[in-house]
Amino acid sequence: MYVLAPNIELLYTEAGDYQDRVRAAAAAGFTAVEFWGPTGVDAPAKPKDVPAVKAALEETGTTLVAQLAEPRTQFMIPPRDHSAFYAKLDEGVAIAQELGCPRIVVGSGTGFGGSKRQTQLDDLIEIYRKAIAQIDGSGITLVLEPVNVRVDHPGSLLDRTAEAVYVARGVDSPFFGVLYDIYHSAVEGEDMAAELANGGDLIKYVQLADAPGRGEPGTGDLDWEERLGTLRTAGYDGPIGLEYYPTTESNASVALIRDVAARA
Repeated sequence: MYVLAPNIELLYTEAGDYQDRVRAAAAAGFTAVEFWGPTGVDAPAKPKDVPAVKAALEETGTTLVAQLAEPRTQFMIPPRDHSAFYAKLDEGVAIAQELGCPRIVVGSGTGFGGSKRQTQLDDLIEIYRKAIAQIDGSGITLVLEPVNVRVDHPGSLLDRTAEAVYVARGVDSPFFGVLYDIYHSAVEGEDMAAELANGGDLIKYVQLADAPGRGEPGTGDLDWEERLGTLRTAGYDGPIGLEYYPTTESNASVALIRDVAARA
């Protein structure tokens, strides 16, 4: 049975502040949650009351399994000043440690038309080698997320799972891996089994939404029995983030995926 982690930027919003969303998710039977940037410097994330969230996590025995790195950085766009990313990374790691969150989600930013794609991928390896060296000993894992360019993130450098795997292999650290998002991969038309086979143990986190539409499982065309079966066959047994835009009340929206996950 997979541990499902509702994204409390999108789910249980009816409960109020983030700490109350943690309590609502726990009351619904979830043992894990995820959210976006903790300090809210990037829209649409909003600032979190970290002590209050920590208290809610401890009170309910809920685990925060993922948060986003801040700020969103255009690594490849001149003048290629990455100082804000590295400065904020330390703060993000400190918050993750305080909240007991084991992983931080990072991205690639927009690709630059004035440089070869391969050069940019190799540059991204060096950027994240430096980041991993900076947070050495923290116990926090960085997970790199490729996102679709067809619908949600036009212009993003990393839109292919295989290229995120290439970067992760280049960084070559047990504390760096790939976030495989079933929705983004499906929108890009990838073969899920092939991508997971290629990614191997570099896949360190998974998120989902249905496609098309990015709603809850059951609102699109994906076969969730098949998808979670493929995930299990590939050997992934970590948590799965529910990062979708619900079309109905939160508890109703999670019903199908909870049923499938219980049998996967």
